[in-house]
Amino acid sequence: MGNLEKGLVYSYLRFSDPKQSAGGSTDRQIAYAAKWAAEHGLQLDTRLSLRDEGLSAYHQQHIKNGALGVFLRAVEDGRVPNGSVLIVEGLDRLSRAEPIQAQAQLAQIVNAGITVVTASDGKTYSRQRLKENPMDLVYSLLVMIRAHEESDTKSKRVKASIRRLCEKWQDGSYRGQIKQGHDPAWCTMTESGWALEPERTKAVLRAVELYKDGFSGKRIAQTLNEEGLQLYTTTTGNISTQVYRILAMPQLCGHKPISVDDNNYLLRDYYPAVMPEHEWHELQRIKSEGGRRRVKGDLPHVITGLGITYCGYCGTAMAGQHLASKPRLPDGRIRDGYRRLLCASAASYGTSCPVPGSTSVAPIERAIMSYCSDIINLQAFNQGDRTQGPRTRLQTAQAQAREIERQIETLTNAMLEAASEGTPLAFARKARQLEEELATVQRAVQHAERELVSASQQINAGAEKAWRELAAGVEAQDTAARLKARQLVADTFERIVVWHHGIRPDDDASQRDYHIDVQLIAKGGVSRVLRITREGAWQAAEEFDTHD
Repeated sequence: MGNLEKGLVYSYLRFSDPKQSAGGSTDRQIAYAAKWAAEHGLQLDTRLSLRDEGLSAYHQQHIKNGALGVFLRAVEDGRVPNGSVLIVEGLDRLSRAEPIQAQAQLAQIVNAGITVVTASDGKTYSRQRLKENPMDLVYSLLVMIRAHEESDTKSKRVKASIRRLCEKWQDGSYRGQIKQGHDPAWCTMTESGWALEPERTKAVLRAVELYKDGFSGKRIAQTLNEEGLQLYTTTTGNISTQVYRILAMPQLCGHKPISVDDNNYLLRDYYPAVMPEHEWHELQRIKSEGGRRRVKGDLPHVITGLGITYCGYCGTAMAGQHLASKPRLPDGRIRDGYRRLLCASAASYGTSCPVPGSTSVAPIERAIMSYCSDIINLQAFNQGDRTQGPRTRLQTAQAQAREIERQIETLTNAMLEAASEGTPLAFARKARQLEEELATVQRAVQHAERELVSASQQINAGAEKAWRELAAGVEAQDTAARLKARQLVADTFERIVVWHHGIRPDDDASQRDYHIDVQLIAKGGVSRVLRITREGAWQAAEEFDTHD
């Protein structure tokens, strides 16, 4: 069997169902590995745990996420000594993938100078032994073919069963459990069915509240930790990604999504709902507006980073800048002059603005917060048809989706006609491109639908109170208040246009006695222009002539 003097003996155990480990096979294999090592004068490595429970070899989970994958990477890196031995119950424990892939994994191991021993029949697979007995290679292939066929048959049978149960759930003839995928951590199974777990549910609702207030995934996780709440997250991986994944789950409104091959099912009211469905759709609409989370530094910007604030002189997006390193006020706030609003044309687009320079963003924030604290002003904004924009976007996206589907159908017919001569590579590439485009457009349709539902809801009575209560916090540079104000700005305005030295600036744009003109365009299309002093006092357009 080759030179085993310096090798170690490793024992690998895998169970697709953790219940399988309850029998005596585990103890039997461990005893076999210890005996085999002793008989061959080798040391059994007990430090490295090579054990995969609940991981499928058919779907290669033990390679992607399990101990065997770690072992194979260690083999590739040369960290497993040459001449070592890997003991398994049978070759089907190593892999149940397609035979050619399974044999490649066995070859990877033996080509690295490692011997594989199967405890069930005592057979040995090493590079030298396979050279001497080529039929062993044929035998291993037959074993792998049988293992794959068994798993493939079982997989098809299980999938068919799941499809039947999903269809019965959807037609109302079945209301039992469907064990597919992971159940949410805020639900627990009781004798009478699913129930909400109070502490986890509290954490989920708090996370939703913080998200709506503008907190990023990282800030949400930090806040929950500070408040002693545990969300469904692990201690490893990107915590922000985990938070966002939870917020996107339809399980929040009680629905369970199940995918079986190309069939997608949504089992409505499978779980007790954490929130009503319309609130979940509103959450998804907010979630799709990624700009709301782009908060840099410790002091959130209120009107920039949302993709709605533009320079009135050149039409370029405007950016916010905090000169946090400069001297601060005695109470720790950043001085007004060190919180800047500037046209990003030169930095981002390599062009120049006809009226270059920047201005303090503080007076603009004060004016907007003050203006929107008046119920009459908010009602005026709400007079426009807030559904017009999203309705137009929905119609455009739907038309694009229909056109792409037509192109896919035409291409599919052409591919079928050419199938006898082999599908041209250009056809396959175009098909993939169209499928990707369709997926993008379908997401746009979904977003526009949610936006339309949200836009149909009028500004709530008392909205001006929310603006008024936040105004003091925005001025005090309170993080939570500024995040909430940022959300109000995003929900209220389609576009904010800023002329940082007035619509008709003086020839000397650097003069210090200037005013700022701001156009606020609401979601419904209603527009208001404010003239703002450098202190933050404002006048509406009716009170001054914009053509002066």
